[in-house]
Amino acid sequence: MTETSSPEYPPHYLESNWKAQWSLPDRIVYLNHGSFGPSPNTVRHSHENWSRQLEQQPCDFLLRRLPAHLDHALSRLADFLETSPDNLTFSDNATTAMNAVAQSTPLQPGDEVLLTDHEYGAVQRIWEHTCKRAGAKLTIATLPYPITSVNKVVRCISESITERTRMLVVSHITSPTAVILPVEPIVELARKRHVSVCIDGPHAPGMIPLQLDSLNCDYYTASCHKWLSAPFGSGFLFVHPRVQNTVQPAIISWGRPTENEPPKWQDEFQWGGTKDFASWLSIPSAIDFLKSSDLMRFRDYTHDMACYFRTHLEDYFESTSFIPDSNEWYGSMVAMPLPSGPYKHLQKTLWDKYQTEIPIIEWKNHTLIRISCHLYNDYKDIDHLLNALSELFPR
Repeated sequence: MTETSSPEYPPHYLESNWKAQWSLPDRIVYLNHGSFGPSPNTVRHSHENWSRQLEQQPCDFLLRRLPAHLDHALSRLADFLETSPDNLTFSDNATTAMNAVAQSTPLQPGDEVLLTDHEYGAVQRIWEHTCKRAGAKLTIATLPYPITSVNKVVRCISESITERTRMLVVSHITSPTAVILPVEPIVELARKRHVSVCIDGPHAPGMIPLQLDSLNCDYYTASCHKWLSAPFGSGFLFVHPRVQNTVQPAIISWGRPTENEPPKWQDEFQWGGTKDFASWLSIPSAIDFLKSSDLMRFRDYTHDMACYFRTHLEDYFESTSFIPDSNEWYGSMVAMPLPSGPYKHLQKTLWDKYQTEIPIIEWKNHTLIRISCHLYNDYKDIDHLLNALSELFPR
């Protein structure tokens, strides 16, 4: 591809050598933080420290000290998400949280659950099973392609809601297509139509600002191992106070391991049996690390790398993206449609030949190449991928 130049950033920011904060091998180009985001070293050290404390004296740690540690970590997370810790509970990941929402949703034969055609496959599968058990119907709202306005997206969802719709499940940032959906007006629409809303948000915490209280959804599920870069096995479920008395975890055990405090709705979620709680307890370390990068600059920097890729790929393949070129529609991650071609083995080839980790996604009738960027990435990584594509698909 043609020689490119990256946007200007303050030297003290780019020279911070963020990649050294991770243990990624120098030889690989990792542009798939959106699938499995590795933790920086400081977060891994926090995780190891918490695990060490558990192993040194399990009874003391689990039965006496753990409740206070969990409360502290939950409070830090709640502050980051602009909500009360009373509205949050930890979860191993967004999938576990979504299963709890599905199992807590009372559905009758003939009821409907509405998703969009941009939803994550595992989420669709959860609700397919849930609807099948209840004799309910799963319906899919087809969003416009290309997406050109908030109003058109909201209108498509509005036209798909019926008097039988009981739950609307919508991604905050879609997985296959990397689109930031306008969840605020979508939630407002659903509230007016008396439909419960669950937002699937694994990609949102860290990538974009979140104000969960003002969002006013019923449920919000997310993983913290993505943009927040907390350890694998860390996530959360937000439950609005109006529905907290109806939600139940997928696994029932003893509940909170102490009788010294009054019970809370989170108890059953946070004590589902013996486990290593280090991933949850390390979330504050991840928040501190990301904040140390200057959140606004982190978001601008990673979005600009995604924009850089989008612009040069459009130029090379003479194609156009399906969303506006704005940080209102995509953040640190962008998915670009490829022209018709032989892409069956492209993901494997990029890894085997170029040591580049990136997903190639078949979505509806389109082949998408999705990059997701974090602090350990730089414009040389993007150029490496662009040059690989120009070698594989010469003009």
